[in-house]
Amino acid sequence: MNWMNKLERKFGRYAIRNLMFYIMILYGVGFVIMNVNPLFYYQYLSLDASMILKGQVWRIFTFLIYPPAGDILYFVIAMWLYYSLGTTLERVWGSFRFNLYFMIGVLGHILAAILIYLIFGQVFLLGTSYLNWSLFFAFAATFPDMQFLLFFIIPIKAKWLGILNGIYFIYELIVGSWATRTAIILSVANFLIFFLAGRNMNRVNPKEIKRKAVYRQQVNAAKADEKHPRHRCAVCGRTEFDDENLEFRFCSKCEGTYEYCQDHLYTHKHVTSEQHQQP
Repeated sequence: MNWMNKLERKFGRYAIRNLMFYIMILYGVGFVIMNVNPLFYYQYLSLDASMILKGQVWRIFTFLIYPPAGDILYFVIAMWLYYSLGTTLERVWGSFRFNLYFMIGVLGHILAAILIYLIFGQVFLLGTSYLNWSLFFAFAATFPDMQFLLFFIIPIKAKWLGILNGIYFIYELIVGSWATRTAIILSVANFLIFFLAGRNMNRVNPKEIKRKAVYRQQVNAAKADEKHPRHRCAVCGRTEFDDENLEFRFCSKCEGTYEYCQDHLYTHKHVTSEQHQQP
């Protein structure tokens, strides 16, 4: 996707790091509101296109607080799941591309709600379920062989879960109304654009990701070692950082691993076994 590379070079510095953390905060606020006064959400915060066109533009943002579940147990599980999916995708793609993917999904929801109202005269209150499913579809396409425990017991690969849910979406497209079809297609437009229209976001082998992560850790460790001296004279304390021409040698007559610079290699007092054992 050359267009995406261009966007990243131009706007990449504006990307929100760890975006899912802030989304989880919104879900937490929404969970409290939905359990205390759900009518407040529907009356003032939901994605009601009729109200948006009347000037309540804040709804294009506030609808995002709709929680992924109403029950506390399922809510906690869903929060953990979607946070893990989102942070993993951001780590693999980079913050800008993950931001773009998520924001295209949000724009798809807004556009769907407005078009459905203008064309069909119907207020279609879209929450965040399609948005969350688009995250799962992206994860399944990127890590097809990653395993989940279905019902916490049955191991199943992400690609099969993605295919099963994709079949359900296709079924909804066939039997649903045109309003439903519009909502589904535009709400998962981010997945369609990234994975069906683009080719550079191919599937990623989790083992390859792990290998790259280990390699980066080793590189960072090597860079950190470069900041610390490898040689230090046991007498004067000088290192190769003090003089790059200094030479260091270990003394074979000293008990223990004592290293000396060229000026003290032959003039130091040898360390005996008794001295070496002293704390």
